[in-house]
Amino acid sequence: MKLSTKDKIIEAAVMLFNQKGFTGTSVREIAKSADVNVAHISYYFKGKGGLMEHLVSEFYEGYSKTLENACSRTEFQSTQESILQLVFDILSYQHDNRQLTRFVYREVTIDSTLIREIMSTYLMKEKYILQLIIEEGAKNKEYLNLPVPHFILQLKSLLMMPYLQPQYITEVLYMQPHEPYFYKMYFEEVKVWIKSVFSTGDVALTNYRAALR
Repeated sequence: MKLSTKDKIIEAAVMLFNQKGFTGTSVREIAKSADVNVAHISYYFKGKGGLMEHLVSEFYEGYSKTLENACSRTEFQSTQESILQLVFDILSYQHDNRQLTRFVYREVTIDSTLIREIMSTYLMKEKYILQLIIEEGAKNKEYLNLPVPHFILQLKSLLMMPYLQPQYITEVLYMQPHEPYFYKMYFEEVKVWIKSVFSTGDVALTNYRAALR
C-alpha cells in the first residue's frame, strides 16, 4: 500500500527522532528521508514542533481508547481480570506502534509546555480510569495491597521500561523487544506481579484500609 505524503513524513520523523533525538533532527533531514518537499512539512504540521505535537497526541489518542475499553469491561469482569486485560492491550498497542512509543516515552521525561498539557489531559485520565477500576473492585471485596499511587507508579514503570531501555534489553539481556514473543512473555511476568498485589477477604480489607491512610 502506497503511503500518503503525510504518512511518509510521519514515518520518517519517528525514525529520525529515535535515531538523532528531536532537537538533533532538522526539517530538511525529515523531508529528505521522506522524499518530500520541505514545504509539505509546513503545510501538514506547521513545522517540526507541530509534527512532534501531532505524534504525541496521536499516540495518546490511541492509548486513551485502550483505557476506555478497559473501563467499559468492569461491569463484566473482576478487577484483576480488567487490569490484566488492560495491561495486555497496552502492551499490544505499544508493540504495534513501537517506534512511536519509544519516541513518546522519551519525550514525556522532558519538561515542556506540550508535555504538561499531556499530563493534565491524557495522563490524568489514565489515573482516573485506573482508580475507577480499583474502586469498583473494592465494592466487590477485591482489594489492592498497596496505595493506589504506588500501584500506578510501579505499573507504569513496568509498561514503559522496554521502550525507555531497548538497547539494554537487546545488548545486555540478549532479548529482542521488537519480536511479538517478547511482549507476550513479558505480559506473563507482569501478570504474576498484578496477582500478588490483589487479595480478598477480611485481612485484605484491613490492608486496603491501611493503604488508603
